[in-house]
Amino acid sequence: MAEMPEFSLLGKIELPQGIKTLSYEQLDLLANETREAILYSVSKNGGHLASSLGVVELTIALLRVMEVETDRIIWDVGHQSYPYKVLTDRFSRFDTLRTFGGLSGFPKPSESRYDAFSTGHASTSISACLGFATADMLIGRKRKIAAVIGDASLSGGLAFEGLNHLGSSKTPMLVILNDNEMSINHNVGALSATLSRMLTGDVSITLRRDMRRFLEGIRARGLSKLARKIEEGAISFFTPGILFEELGLRYMGPINAHKIRDVEKALNTAFAYTDRPVLLHLATVKGRGFPMAEKDPENYHSISSFDIETGIPKKFNGGKTWTDAFGEALVKLAEKDEKIVAISAAMKDGVGLTQFAESFPNRFFDVGIAEAHAVTFAAGLAAAGLKPYFAVYSSFLQRAFDQILHDAALQKLPVRLCIDRGGLVGQDGATHHGSFDISYLRLMPHIAIFLPRSLYEFEKMLFISADYDGTLAIRYARGAPDYDNVPNAPVILGEPEIITEGGETAIISAGHIFPEALDLFSLLKKNGRQATLINLRFVRPLNTKTLLDAVRGKKLIITIEENARFGGVGEMLTPIILKDNPTCSVHIAAIPDEFIPHGTIDELRRYAGLTAPQIFDDVRPILSKLS
Repeated sequence: MAEMPEFSLLGKIELPQGIKTLSYEQLDLLANETREAILYSVSKNGGHLASSLGVVELTIALLRVMEVETDRIIWDVGHQSYPYKVLTDRFSRFDTLRTFGGLSGFPKPSESRYDAFSTGHASTSISACLGFATADMLIGRKRKIAAVIGDASLSGGLAFEGLNHLGSSKTPMLVILNDNEMSINHNVGALSATLSRMLTGDVSITLRRDMRRFLEGIRARGLSKLARKIEEGAISFFTPGILFEELGLRYMGPINAHKIRDVEKALNTAFAYTDRPVLLHLATVKGRGFPMAEKDPENYHSISSFDIETGIPKKFNGGKTWTDAFGEALVKLAEKDEKIVAISAAMKDGVGLTQFAESFPNRFFDVGIAEAHAVTFAAGLAAAGLKPYFAVYSSFLQRAFDQILHDAALQKLPVRLCIDRGGLVGQDGATHHGSFDISYLRLMPHIAIFLPRSLYEFEKMLFISADYDGTLAIRYARGAPDYDNVPNAPVILGEPEIITEGGETAIISAGHIFPEALDLFSLLKKNGRQATLINLRFVRPLNTKTLLDAVRGKKLIITIEENARFGGVGEMLTPIILKDNPTCSVHIAAIPDEFIPHGTIDELRRYAGLTAPQIFDDVRPILSKLS
């Protein structure tokens, strides 16, 4: 891999303070160099590319207008914060982006004093910024507060809760709407359609141009008050600003966000308002400056390492992923059962529903960034007699805890939660690890939890789910499974798979981490110890008699899972086992009680103590006593 390119400004000027001293010609050069730095690091380490390339000029303008030592900027979701990292205090370390021990792919206060708030999930910025602004008012502190939120994140319910409170409180702060007509997939929903139509329609463009000329003429005659009234009325008819004005915010825009001088001027104007909050509407191009990303922003939203010249990813594992398997199996199910419908929260491609959407367009629903709504919507569909499958990343499903509990489980409705990226997910880090889903789902009565170890089991469990009468969750990992040589056995609802029997030790594996359990089994065998190896398959329903019969009389039982220790499978099984066999030792191998950083899956399993050699070392003292 080549070294970071040499730059004439980056690495030569003091950041971020030196940005204020540059000419606009130099600022354009700085924008180009920032894009080059981002392209280099993302091509090397992977990451969120298109969204970050789209906000380079906005970032520069913010750093010109604001004093980021004391002022506060919160980047919604945070995946577009790469330019901000480069241009504050992290340029020299930017090539470590998303590597273990290196820079996070999201804002992280522990990483830099310039990061005001940790973000990684959508729609949080307005509420958080209002908290900062309200605190400042209470203690008499004067500083600028800005939330940068994308048009897709604005569709999330939390964003509207924040806007509602912000407008009614009249707290002065700035909301910057980064309108690129994209989230991860093409945006959905009435709000996005309205913004797009208002911004790009030919009639709208002509009317805004003519209105601007008309108002300039009125002001030239000294009739500024009349011009102001006409301007406010025009907002209602010719821009999407009526929505925000009615909520109590002063609306400005839309403005081309790739002209630094114009954005800087607009920011200064917006911050001059002190009587109420302001929404500044900026139009950006996702992937700006990298033609392949501009042409295909969906695929370049989040990408693995790639060749800059060709755009082709450098790493191919060649195996079918869990997500691929889910999409294929659901299409097979839907071909046989017309009651099956699928739901995505603005993640159609990411969760493997593209083929389903193409095959059954009337049975596919993308609800936008609205996981809570998606679950209750699914509950309504289920109550009406359909069979909804909601495919969602584990860390995003956390946002719908109450809806799962109250709207699905309480009513025993057949809502199928297909939980992608369960367990450790790699370079996206703490905000995206699916470490807690088993724990919080296990709290809820009536929810079935399926944990496949292989694609074969996954497909069989999906087919079982089609006729399951109740709320259920199928949990699987990111990427392709680590294949093992254990033959597939029939999958029976609630029955664990007893793979081998013998010895004084038993290993109980929960889900996709099974290869580590198999390696541990091999390590024990190499050290002269036979063991019983069990693939749990189901958390609920679970035939505990089968399980207890298999582990009865064992001196040591090891449970292995890629979930938080507290509330996980090990904690569930321990009292069940000890009641039947009170003299045995139970060792729980699980994610420790902390937020796990970013890195490769192998690095993070070692960090969490979840590799077979580490588990073997942990139980070695117990094994010695058995000897």
